[in-house]
This record gives sequence, C-alpha cells and structure tokens, in this order.
Amino acid sequence: MTMSELQSSAPVTMPLPPTTTLIPPDLSTPPDSRECSQSPPSVLSDSPPPAPPDHKFVAPRRPALGQEGRTIALRANHLEVSVRPGYIYQYRVSIMPGGCPRRVNREIVRTMVDAYAQVWRTSAGPILPVYDGRDNLYTVEPVPSMGEAQEKLKLEVTLAGPDGRDRPFSVEIKFEMKISLYELLASIEGRARDVPEDAAFALDVVLRHLPSMLYTPVGRSFFSPPTNYYHPLGGGREVWFGFHQSVRPSHWKMTLNIDVSATAFYKAQPVIDFTAELLDIRHLDGDRVQLNDTQRSRLAKELKGLKVEITHSQIARKYRVCNLTRRSAQMQCFPLQLENGQTVECTVAKFFLDKYGIKLRYPGLPCLQVGQEHKHTYLPMEVCKIVPGQRCLKKLTDMQTSTMIKATARSAPDREREIRNLISKADFNNDPYIKQFGLDVSQKMMDTPGRILKPPTLQYGGRNDRRFTLPSQGVWDMRDKQFYQGTTIKDWAIACFTPQQSVKPQDLKNFVDRLIQISDTLGMRIVREPSFCKYIHDASNVQPMFNYLRKEFPELQLIIVVLPGKTPVYAEVKRMGDSVLGVATQCIKSKNVIRTTAQMLSNLCLKINAKLGGINTILVPENRPSLFKEPVVFLGATVTHPPAGDNKKPSIAALVSSVDAHPSAYSAVVRIQQARKDVISALSGMVKESLVNFYQQTGFKPHRIVMYRDGVSEGQFNAVLQFELLAIRQACMDLEQDYRPGITFIVVQKRHHTRLFCSDHRDQSGRAGNVPAGTTVDANITHPTENDFYLCSHQGIQGTSRPSYYRCLWDDNGLSADEIQNLTYQLCHTYARCTRSVSIPAPAYYAHLVAIRARYHIIDKEHDVESTAFETNDESRFVGIEKAVQVHEASKNVMYFA
Repeated sequence: MTMSELQSSAPVTMPLPPTTTLIPPDLSTPPDSRECSQSPPSVLSDSPPPAPPDHKFVAPRRPALGQEGRTIALRANHLEVSVRPGYIYQYRVSIMPGGCPRRVNREIVRTMVDAYAQVWRTSAGPILPVYDGRDNLYTVEPVPSMGEAQEKLKLEVTLAGPDGRDRPFSVEIKFEMKISLYELLASIEGRARDVPEDAAFALDVVLRHLPSMLYTPVGRSFFSPPTNYYHPLGGGREVWFGFHQSVRPSHWKMTLNIDVSATAFYKAQPVIDFTAELLDIRHLDGDRVQLNDTQRSRLAKELKGLKVEITHSQIARKYRVCNLTRRSAQMQCFPLQLENGQTVECTVAKFFLDKYGIKLRYPGLPCLQVGQEHKHTYLPMEVCKIVPGQRCLKKLTDMQTSTMIKATARSAPDREREIRNLISKADFNNDPYIKQFGLDVSQKMMDTPGRILKPPTLQYGGRNDRRFTLPSQGVWDMRDKQFYQGTTIKDWAIACFTPQQSVKPQDLKNFVDRLIQISDTLGMRIVREPSFCKYIHDASNVQPMFNYLRKEFPELQLIIVVLPGKTPVYAEVKRMGDSVLGVATQCIKSKNVIRTTAQMLSNLCLKINAKLGGINTILVPENRPSLFKEPVVFLGATVTHPPAGDNKKPSIAALVSSVDAHPSAYSAVVRIQQARKDVISALSGMVKESLVNFYQQTGFKPHRIVMYRDGVSEGQFNAVLQFELLAIRQACMDLEQDYRPGITFIVVQKRHHTRLFCSDHRDQSGRAGNVPAGTTVDANITHPTENDFYLCSHQGIQGTSRPSYYRCLWDDNGLSADEIQNLTYQLCHTYARCTRSVSIPAPAYYAHLVAIRARYHIIDKEHDVESTAFETNDESRFVGIEKAVQVHEASKNVMYFA
C-alpha cells in the first residue's frame, strides 16, 4: 500500500501482518475491518484482561538488513563457538536436605562425581557431567548405569562442615530429556523460527562449569579476590575485577560474549575495623567507645545480612548477622542455662570472660545478633570478622560510585586489550568439559561490518530566522542560534539555601545578570530581575516559602533554588513545585552560582526553556522518516525498582508521550506498582490518558503509535510483549471501538555486555578511541531470526561506549530495517537537556527522568510506609504513595522532569 493510497483510503492504519490467531475477537480483527464487535467494554481499564493461554503474539522476523550509512569495519567481543551436531542428555538433580547455596551444591556434585567414579564411566572412558548449581546436570552420553529409562539413581555424599562436623547429603538423579543440537543448528542457520532455549542453556552450562568452580560467580560474571591491585571504595567496600561470559545465538553460529567486569565486594576484615571505616572513627578508645543512635542504625543497616566468622574458638563457625543490639556488650543480657538446670540472666561481656577468659576491649559497643532472631544469639563485634567474597548488594554512595568509575573506566583500545588477555587466560579449548561436549571456541574476537548512520539536520531559530545545524561526531553547539521556540519569563524568584557567607549577595547579582544576558542571546527573554530573592535557612521553610510566593506573585513562572550540594531540600522543592503548586523549579549548586561559565548557563537555559513549555530545537521536517506523514505518537516507558534488599518500597512505572509533531514536547504519566514486577500493570489506563492528551494538544488522533520500552530483561521480552501490546490495543478500543492505530513496539536495553571496537584505529572517535556516534550493527552478532540491532548513538566521553540494543517485538507499521534504525537514531538527537546525541531515544530517556523524579516525590511517603509494615495489604499501603506521584494539573502538560 503506497502512501498516497493510504491517505486517500478511508481507514487510517496499515493492516496487521497475518499473525497466529488472536483470541479476543475485538483485538484480532485487522484495523481495516470496521465491524464493531459485540463484547462489552471492559470496566477496569487499568488492567487489560489477561490473555488466554493459547493466545500468542509472535515477534516479527527481521525484514532485511539495513543498507544506509557509511560502512565501517568493527570487532565485537563475541567469540564464535562451533557446535558438533549430536545430543545432550539432561538429568534432574535433587539434593536433600535442600536449600543450600549454589556453591555448596556444586561442592556436593563434585564430591559425588569423584566418589562414584564407576557410575560415570563408559567403555570409552569417564564421562564428565556439567552442573548448573541448581537442579540440572548434563552429559554428552547417557549415564550407563541408568539408561534412558525412568529409573532414579540415589547416591550418598558427605561434606566436611566448616565447624568440623560432617554433613551428610543424599543426591537423587533422574533422566529428564534428550536435547537435540540439530534443532539449535537449524535455528541459527535461519531454517527454524525459534531458538530452542533448552539447548542454548545447556551449552551455557557447559561453558560455565569450570569457571564456576574456580571463581566466585555473580550473575553471569565471575570474580576472584584482588591479588596485584587494591581499589578501596571506603565504607568497608572494595572493587573486585572479573569477567562476564554468556552464550548467545547469532547468525549461522553460536557466540560467546566475553567482557571484563567489576563490582563492589565487602573487604574481609575484623568487624571492629569495618565499623571504624564506615563511621569514620579515627581512634577507638577501648572501653570508652560508644555509638550514638545515628551511628548504631547506620551500622545496623550495613551489617544486616552479612556473614561473619568468629575468631574466639577453635572452630571458625560462620553466622549471618540479623541485627545489632541496642545495648552494649556489658549491658546486653541473655538467658544462660547453668549445669544444674537453672536459668540466669547473664551479660554478653561476663559470659565471654567466664567461658573463654576473654576480657572485652570494647565492652561499650553493641553486639551482633546472628542466626535466627528468636534464638537470641549475641556476639561481641571484636570476636567477628567479615567473611571474604561477599558482594555488596546495597547502593553505592555518590562518592563510592565516582571512585568505582575512576577505577574501572578504560579507553576502548585498553578494554579490547584486557578482553584479549581474558580470552588467552581462559584457554577455553583446553577446558576438559568444553572438549568433551565437542565445542570449539574461537580465540579471536569476531569481525563484523557496521554502518555509520547520517545524523539528522536540526532546526533552530524562530519562524523568521531559521538556522540549521548538522551534528558532527554526536555533538553540535548553539553559538549564534536561538531556540526554535523560546519562552518569555516575566515573574520569577530566587531562593538561596546556601548561607550568605558562602554565596554572597554580589554572587547572586552577578549570576542574575549573566543568566539574563545568556538567555537573551538564546532567544529566551527574561524581562526583568527576579521578583523575590532571599536567603532561606532550613528545609522546613520550603513549604511556607512556596505558599508565600504563590500568594504574593500569582503569575510566578519559575523559582530558581540555590543548594549547597546533596540535601533533603531538593526533594521538598520538587514535591512543592511539581505536585502541590504546579510551578517550574530549577535547582542549581552554589558552586555554579559563584563561578558561572557561559556553557553552564546555556545548559541551564536548555532545561528552563523545556520546563516552561518552550522548544529548544526540532528535527528538520523534510528529512524525517516517512512515518511522520501521518499523525504519530511516540511513547517511552520504563519501570524502576527499589534498591536491592528493600521489601517495603514499590516499583514505579513511568510513561511519557509526545504531544506535538516534531516530536519535542512530552507529557508524563506515573503509576505505582508491586515491587520488582517488570510488566507495567496499569499500562492500558496510562496509554489511554496519553492518547487523550495527544488529541487535546494537537487536534489529531494518532494513526500510529511507536513505543520505546526500557527496563526489560531478555527473559521478560515475551511476557512484556503479550501483556503490554494487548494493553495498548485495549486502551485504543476503550477510547473508540474501531480505533486501531498501527503499533510498533521496540525494547531498548543498555544493560548488556556487547562492546564494539574499530578495526582501523583511524576510525576511532574521541579521546577514549570509541566507535563514532551513529554506528549500527544488525548482522553477525545479532539474533538469527528476530528484528534487532545495536546502535551506538552517542559520542563516548569516558571509558568504552556501550551501544544500546534494540529489539522490535511488534510492528504493524511495516517499517524497514533502515526506517527503524534511522528513526531511532534521529530521536536520540531530540533530548532537550543537552546539545548532544544521547545513548537512547529521547522518549525512553524522559521516562527514566520521570521515574527518578517520582521517587523524590514520595520520599517522605516511603518512610511512612516503612513504619506501617504490619499492613499486609500492598494496595492500602500504596494508596498514599499513588497520590503523591501524581503531579499538579499545571505540571501535566509541561516537561517538569527536564
């Protein structure tokens, strides 16, 4: 169907490609057939009906490879794995007593294989089984003593416990299935549609079996304790370096993705030293040392869940810390049972003196409560040390994050060198397990052709003074250019929360003068000096100040807030500005007020103009993809989860949607949902709100919807597609029974380990020698059949650039590979907060900003939730929070999150 036919024919959308039968009749009819179905409208629009089990949306195949752009020779950190055709035998393992960590399970299975050598022997020699640490064991031939019958094999194993006691286990092994590698080969050669998950998983287990026994596995990475380096992070944490590896199906071959990785671990040290480091106590004065409440709760938060080892007895037992006592070791009592059967109250300090002859050096410090809470086992801090090899799951502080980046950032050529060293050190082809399964891992990184897409031309200047600029290497500047649509600011205020001795009145005056001058050259007029400019002392004054400003200056457009650094004032300012009063706020650090630079001020203006409803720049209409010939709405969505180990806070789902044709302006919708749930539960209602908003702002119903969905892990692609595509369709039909716009649904991922390097050093870009902005790869290292690609849309500044990965899960609009790739790259240039192309499309980036902002809106509400942890019902707990994330009517249609 050509564009002209499309415009002349009555229906507004392209017909759906033929899919497998979609069960709900009202959602499966192609948009062209306009008969209204008889199903009653759904009442609860916020939760689309769950899809029946046999209802499946199937992701589209790759249309054809992209052609546009200048070619570039690249190398990727993927190694080719050749697979010998044949079969793998899978066995189900169950270990009793269960519940052991994977490390212990591996130890049990290894002991079992060694102890029962005759079980694992064939006429040709021993079989080497590989094990995933949970319940799957794989062999390259059937285990002779079992055959393929349903018989079970039961073996007894004894491990020596850390405390000297033997631990008996019984292992039961049962034949599960015979996995064909022929099917896997058929799928990567493109002859079969789906990649058989079980075969790919089995190969992954084969390749991870040996490293899992040699190193500390974390997710898909392996780490070992620092030997010839030491990177302390402070607060008892340090950096460990390791490597990531995972098996991925690609065109015509399996590949092994291998990369260097780093993460934070707790330093193995005495708990006393840990305490001193965490609380920054220089000198611990023996018996005089005590902790105040703040210190105690900070230490408790950090120690909870950590494993410690005792040093006061022959047997080095390990315990998990469950809490910190409120009382000190000399005050904390517990019921001690005497030999005569009598029970007396005894303090921890006295017990250690009587039983072990240890006089505590720090009797004033609290004790660790270990094991199960109800058992009341207390240990003085000084007899415990932190068990080595514990990964830090808690969020790093800003300072630690910055230290971590400094320690781990590597220029692209350096990273490539480190990956090469890893490959030769791993020595895959001498790994007996890999050999036995007939795999061969190439020793050299894969060469893959890439293409550098052309950047879009951007338009600046008002109606009568159009200026164009072509980004170069992902960057452009605004010299001699004015905003496409600059706002005019008449009434504004400044509130300074930094004391007068740090930011002097003269500093504020200079700042105002320079800001007015720079904003004027950018075409955002600030008509007069601020109506209000005062020093304010405390976070508690934020609310009264805002209320005063609203009353005194009803026309107030903007409040600039000067902050000394990280402070709770920020969250309160955003809550009052975005949610309570609906007035734009712009925070700025005092150091930037004292020393202004033109660059910083013009960046500030980019944000202010966007927040006040201005438009900084647009894509030149003539060069936009053909998709723009009809009304199209761009959606960006993400879900952010609470920090690890936090079971009280909810997850936040954010959706932004474009409200103009450029697209430059976006509006946001936020919902609270069950913690750690990847699928957006209320998507249908959120999309409905967004579509109505688009219609109100533009007067058009979108003919097409393009969704960029971030925050989905690979294992969730299918669940997200099934639920969320249905939710978007449901939203359209809730608005009008026969409203069926074409939907394109693309998942964006940044958290992966694929890295691209220039084969020719002359192609390198920037100081860190990265691939140039616009580098696209859709062959060789991508999925054998599905429509995916890597695009590095930004110019790397520090370290090695991480290309973003895109997978198109649904496409009613029949976009070609070039169209999807170009559209994505162009949208990376429309991010209002900087004059650079960013690493993911603007709508996806904005969704992140909205979710982060929503966390600030509910900071105090989340504390309330923590205090009411007794209510089991999530819903009732989250009602208050749900209200808190909703912004003021006046903020709804402006980019308050910019």
